[in-house]
Amino acid sequence: MQDERTKLLRKHGLQVTAQRLAVLRAVSGRPHCTADEVAEDVRAEIGSISRQAVYDALGMLVEKGIIRRIQPAGSPALYEDRVEDKHHHVICRACGKTVDVDCTLCETHCSTASADSGYRIDEAEVIYWGICPKCLAEASSEGD
Repeated sequence: MQDERTKLLRKHGLQVTAQRLAVLRAVSGRPHCTADEVAEDVRAEIGSISRQAVYDALGMLVEKGIIRRIQPAGSPALYEDRVEDKHHHVICRACGKTVDVDCTLCETHCSTASADSGYRIDEAEVIYWGICPKCLAEASSEGD
């Protein structure tokens, strides 16, 4: 039986390679990961792979819409495979943990922005910044 990732690559006209499959598995297994984390996971799975090969695979997968690249200000790019819906992200300023935030207002907001600007909006990216519950608890216990 053909692996879903193999089918996905072929559906987008990409050659199926061990490196691309390993990169897809790494992104799927660790949402909101950096390229360095992807490289670490891929090396653990298939052995040697150059940093450039990881960046090339990530770039191609983003270009084809198979994965999503998130670029928080002042932070390294993050990658995820949740591309089928509209959602945003919240990032902890203390530890960097990133989680998804579902968006139910995208259609309304995007159409308003489109009408106001004259642009055809095809994507909206919102990043919320704050302190995660774990870091808040740690800060609170340090103050005790």
